[in-house]
Amino acid sequence: MFLVHYFIILIYQPFLNILVFFYWLDGLLSMGHPDMGVAVIMLTIVIRILLLPLSLAEDKSEEDRRAMMAKLQDVDTQFATDPIRHRHERKQLFHRNRLVVAGEVFSFFVQSAIALMLWKMFDTGLEGADLHLLYHLMPPVATPYNLLFLGRFDLGHTNLFLNILQSVMIFLVETASILTSPYPTTKEEVVRLQLILPVISFIIFLSLPAGKKVFVITTLIISLILIIYKFIRRKIQDYANSVADRELAAQQKIDAAKKIELVEQFRMAQEMAEKHTEHHVDVGKK
Repeated sequence: MFLVHYFIILIYQPFLNILVFFYWLDGLLSMGHPDMGVAVIMLTIVIRILLLPLSLAEDKSEEDRRAMMAKLQDVDTQFATDPIRHRHERKQLFHRNRLVVAGEVFSFFVQSAIALMLWKMFDTGLEGADLHLLYHLMPPVATPYNLLFLGRFDLGHTNLFLNILQSVMIFLVETASILTSPYPTTKEEVVRLQLILPVISFIIFLSLPAGKKVFVITTLIISLILIIYKFIRRKIQDYANSVADRELAAQQKIDAAKKIELVEQFRMAQEMAEKHTEHHVDVGKK
């Protein structure tokens, strides 16, 4: 109960108020016709912005994570017949990569907290059962909430079309991620991410309310945009690096040519000085 209380106070209640505020704002902008689906999309954008530093940190640690997983597979293979040594080597590997492990644990904790928050929000929050958790400063909002997204999708009940769209978006995001990844992709990853994950997600979300699907679809659209943006940025950076390398190589050639020219000039000056000295010596002898 202690953890549940603080989960409600610190995580669920603030985001529930943000959702209801966006619902009120949409009603203001739409001249009295608020749409909870629009509010869910706004909430999704806010959450993705808050999680952006975490996403960027995961991108930076991706190389370390992949290296750790490769070493973990080597340990599993090398010490498969020695369980004591196997446990010891795994423990040492996790200790050496404790920052990567801590990042993965923290990411899992954040994702789990968001999943629980959304489950409660779509289970009781949208139905109006948690009105007592709204802050006193919140503007008055008429209840019950309009849960008919775009006049078609009931956010409180499951929807087959949104479920299919969600699985398609998962396939597109994972495909884009694989095609634009700077790291090599194994056949097992392709099968797991492009085929198994969309199918399993379709089955799991089949009975969940449409509101959760709107959240996930919006998240996937933002993820797809970020993947494309990162790919374009990486290509631009690679091009800039290649241009800089070519300019550096050209400058090095110019510097080398100048150095050779200076050496040649110095050599010629030395020869002229020697000839001049020899000439004075010959004159003196005469």
